Amino acid sequence: MIRSELLQEIASENPELRAEEVERVVDIFFEEIAARLSDGGRVELRGFGAFSTRERDARKGRNPRTGESVNVPAKRVPYFKPGKEMRASLNK
Repeated sequence: MIRSELLQEIASENPELRAEEVERVVDIFFEEIAARLSDGGRVELRGFGAFSTRERDARKGRNPRTGESVNVPAKRVPYFKPGKEMRASLNK
């Protein structure tokens, strides 16, 4: 599912909301998750899963085009752990 499909699905289930309102709700939802993660926090949606970040150490990488060695800096990356209910529904 892509963002526009999500917006259409929410709009069809909530006909009392205008399209702009649906879009704003979805924008706020994703912005809040991103803001919490950028602050080093965690977002848990019961029955769905939890978003958090993980640390990646600095390492030596390789440019695939030239084969040249490059330094890749340490960074934080997003991580999603599915909830128990989601795992169960995927493995029926």
